[in-house]
Amino acid sequence: MSFDFKLPDLGEGITEVELRRWLVTAGDTVREHQPLLEVETDKAVVEVPSPREGVVERLHRKEGETVQVGEVLLSIAEGKPELQQQPQQPPQSPPRPASVGIVGSLPEAEEEPVETAIEAAPFAPPASVEVLATPMVRRLARERGIDLGTIKGSGPRGCIRPEDLETVAAAPSGAGPEERVPLRGLRRTIARNVTASQRTTAFVTSMEEVDITEIFEMRTREQGEVESRGTHLTFLPFFIKAVQHALKEHPLLNASIDDETQELVLKRHYHFGLAVDTPEGLMVPVIRDVDKKSIIELAQAVQELGRKARERSITLEELKGSSFTITNYGHFGGTFATPIINWPDVAIMGFGRIVERPWVHRGEITIRKILPLSLTFDHRATDGADAARFLGKVLRYLEDPALLFLDCG
Repeated sequence: MSFDFKLPDLGEGITEVELRRWLVTAGDTVREHQPLLEVETDKAVVEVPSPREGVVERLHRKEGETVQVGEVLLSIAEGKPELQQQPQQPPQSPPRPASVGIVGSLPEAEEEPVETAIEAAPFAPPASVEVLATPMVRRLARERGIDLGTIKGSGPRGCIRPEDLETVAAAPSGAGPEERVPLRGLRRTIARNVTASQRTTAFVTSMEEVDITEIFEMRTREQGEVESRGTHLTFLPFFIKAVQHALKEHPLLNASIDDETQELVLKRHYHFGLAVDTPEGLMVPVIRDVDKKSIIELAQAVQELGRKARERSITLEELKGSSFTITNYGHFGGTFATPIINWPDVAIMGFGRIVERPWVHRGEITIRKILPLSLTFDHRATDGADAARFLGKVLRYLEDPALLFLDCG
């Protein structure tokens, strides 16, 4: 008996995934709960296990394709694997259609070249077959001068999606050489999320500069001690702690907005999303309970989550539930920026490159370590005055890091 295994609901509101890699091939014997394939969701790479034991009859989708929840991934001939693999007698009656063939039986000789010819031929749907596409896709195709009849859709039943148009859009007349690269996997997820954030939030960015010479000196003094414990101490744990302390006095920025109920959800916890650059794009793992962690514990969490994000071994649980977001673009040489809010959070703090600058300190002009700051907030959650006071509070903690240790929270 053949069982069609469909992409299950992976939770977190995920509706589609990219098939990253098959872990089995047709003819393989599989056990229940054995990983069958790797898929890339909006946030992580996930292995999908087999719900039953049997023999793989057919893989219905190719690596790199986008698969919707509920679409068939592969067919499994159920039953005891040893019975599935018994050699079978050649059919005495006319052969059945290929769609109901049994694993282990050989296809008819005349079928193989037909299948090969179909795979090699360019896609050209019969004139009598209606092209499946939404009104929006049809409008985009008209605007770009694209014939939908020449496109093989990647959606259910061959439905043409907007991204399918990107791969075939004709170059403008007189344009030079160009290459079109489909947005896939994490890059596509980032594009979708930042667009949704910009479309949904009323974002405003405020910028400041702060003298962090004392933090610089403190880090230099304690680096050896921290490294003896197996952890590298960066400036980021100090920045995180300063923001957490300031948020205690400005709770409107440690929040999210429920757009359906039009409610501001104030978070009574401090779970910070940390923007991490990976070879495949930006990921935002979450450091939980920042208020309960010491500087060293934060340094350990930053190091571990960064490693997991870059190796794509991070779990979905570690990528959700932030109440505020931190991004350290100064690590790559940036100074000021306008960070995009990690929706549904209402604020994100960006830290630029530390530079030596002439600065007035205790009435004298001297060379100090100066850090640029950028705060982007959702104006629906609070006003500029509150955001400015919050930013000023962060500056105070960074200028005088001893204040961070007067309150253990």
